[in-house]
Amino acid sequence: MFKINAEYLKLPGSYLFSTVARKQREYQAAHPDKKVIRLSIGDVTQPLAPVIVEAMQKATAEMAQKETFRGYAPDLGYEFLRETICKNDFHARGVEMSIDEIFVSDGAKSDCGNIGDIFSADNRVAVCDPVYPVYVDTNAMAGRAGDYDAATEKWTNIIYMPCTEETGFAPELPKETPDMIYLCFPNNPTGSTVTKAQLQTWVDYALKVGAVILYDAAYEAYISEDDVPHSIYECAGAKACAIEMRSFSKRAGFTGVRLGYTVVPKELKQGDVSLNSLWARRHGTKFNGAPYIIQRAGEAVYTPEGVRQTNEQIAYYMNNARIIREGLAEAGYSVSGGVNAPYIWMKTPDGLTSWEFFDRLLNEANVVGTPGSGFGPSGEGYLRLTAFGTLENTLEAVERIRRM
Repeated sequence: MFKINAEYLKLPGSYLFSTVARKQREYQAAHPDKKVIRLSIGDVTQPLAPVIVEAMQKATAEMAQKETFRGYAPDLGYEFLRETICKNDFHARGVEMSIDEIFVSDGAKSDCGNIGDIFSADNRVAVCDPVYPVYVDTNAMAGRAGDYDAATEKWTNIIYMPCTEETGFAPELPKETPDMIYLCFPNNPTGSTVTKAQLQTWVDYALKVGAVILYDAAYEAYISEDDVPHSIYECAGAKACAIEMRSFSKRAGFTGVRLGYTVVPKELKQGDVSLNSLWARRHGTKFNGAPYIIQRAGEAVYTPEGVRQTNEQIAYYMNNARIIREGLAEAGYSVSGGVNAPYIWMKTPDGLTSWEFFDRLLNEANVVGTPGSGFGPSGEGYLRLTAFGTLENTLEAVERIRRM
């Protein structure tokens, strides 16, 4: 008789954002006359930039001609895109990188979940708390998390690094020694950042204890302050201890077309074993490559016009973030984030729990946020709001909340 992966049975409830969506659907079904505004899931609302669409249309036309038709993409991704990534995302910031250290994929979420394939199940994992649920859930699925303790809302084998108001919503070095450390800056869900000096401390720590840092830089394009690093490889020694994931979803609105990449430096080794070669083996075996049409679209993001047009979209969303942050602060709410990231981390009022305030916001203002407790125990008492809505809905949502 076949056997299942029993680790899945340990997962509590459903995926956070599925629960939020279900609650919204149920409310909408019961109140069809109400206009519900979603400031929950981080999905973009602006259409793809014209230069990106043009690149996709041109690539689509190429696929219709025998002379220019493309089949399977190369394992690591097309060289035209990897060379463009190296030049613009790394060389331009003084970071040495070669194209065979770049692995093109269908998105950072996939890579964050799949990267665990190359690591042993008995590694200890450290995560920020609150945390993007994918880091925890995928390690639970792989058998690294231990057992879920409903009383503490923690996994027994995960090392939690609290990110609280007192720490500026940044993690402190853990007291227990981890093997794998997940960091995400600018942070999802809190919107917090660290300086280059602070990030260097983590690199130095990982090198000292022999840990690997899994660095999610999905929101680096939203950084506006000078001393906030765009890549962990801006720190000395990072190529010997860190893997970095990047996304085109929020940078260029690719949530519906899917494109990302992961950097695995050749210097990153466990003994004599290269993690670059392990990821290349996994990538080639389990993934057939992002479509040619989408990789051409990704290349267009880096053109002068692509940079201009996507920066306009980023500015649009960050203006939404400013409206939410300033509007709620003026209304007396305690808020943070929204400066280098499109997320606002809002403290719940009146001692309400995250889900209690979620329900109140939905019922009284018809606005949907994401309960902070869904991101981990230290997220209790907070709500995440996203700036990825339209300007009109953002203005209306803030006004509704102010009237509560």
